[in-house]
Amino acid sequence: MKSPISILILSATLALAEPPEAIQRITLDERVVVTVPVATNRVTTISLPGPIAAIDAVGVTADGKTPGQFQLAHTKGSSFLSVRALTRKAATNLNIRWNKRTYVFELIESDTPVLALNLEDRAANAQSAQPAPQVSPTRLLALLDKAKAFPLLKKQQPDAVAGAEARTFSDKALITDFNDYEIRIEEAFRFNPEDTLVFHVTLRNKSEQEIRYLPESFCVRVGNRLYFQSISDAPGVLPPCTASTVYFAVTGTPDGGRNELSLKNDFSVLVTRTSPPPPEIVSTNAPAKVVQPLRSPKAQGQP
Repeated sequence: MKSPISILILSATLALAEPPEAIQRITLDERVVVTVPVATNRVTTISLPGPIAAIDAVGVTADGKTPGQFQLAHTKGSSFLSVRALTRKAATNLNIRWNKRTYVFELIESDTPVLALNLEDRAANAQSAQPAPQVSPTRLLALLDKAKAFPLLKKQQPDAVAGAEARTFSDKALITDFNDYEIRIEEAFRFNPEDTLVFHVTLRNKSEQEIRYLPESFCVRVGNRLYFQSISDAPGVLPPCTASTVYFAVTGTPDGGRNELSLKNDFSVLVTRTSPPPPEIVSTNAPAKVVQPLRSPKAQGQP
């Protein structure tokens, strides 16, 4: 569906990147690895829903005097632990045993750490999950327009984007490569009241053939989960050796719940092509390990 063009000139130089969220809340899943950035000059606290049964790790010291890459503090019987990095570029895995299951965390040294990681029980979340908001097509079109004009609106009409979040990927390109074409994420926006993320992406045809795709088939992969579009503004065709700008939105989850997805996630964008047939070998930039999607804190008193 095409969106009406309401503003023709956008500022291309305004930085939209927001600082990483220092406090994260995610759902426990023993099938995925959770990456936790940890600093040398800050303490990161990992909290579980109940008492921790056991902790296993390599290169971790409890007293800070024994050689190690990380220092860990935990009181037996408590439901939380604290950790900080002792050296630059430190990395290790931390296995935590809770509720007869083992959960794996990848600790990495970082200048932008997560200071508090609050873990929730999946079963408890399933009982209290909130349904996704009902967002009309008209409202979705308005969100696409707000994303397109975000720099200008933030500068001249800040009330129009109050509570919205934005992230650019100029410093960390997220590109999904399909050999003869690629999809690059330029920007992402989160509109919390609508539980909707809008993606600004560039599709680039690297071949000498025209490529056609279904404009309604865009989806986002976060870890091992797929979130399908609720609306898109896409032509459906990629001429040879050219690039095309596309905007599309993701609202809620496929099962009707809120996605609460944070913009801090590593996203991959997929689309269904119709012609010509894709090459036999397809590669993407998706990481080898599956990373638990990070959730965005629920808005408090947002308009």
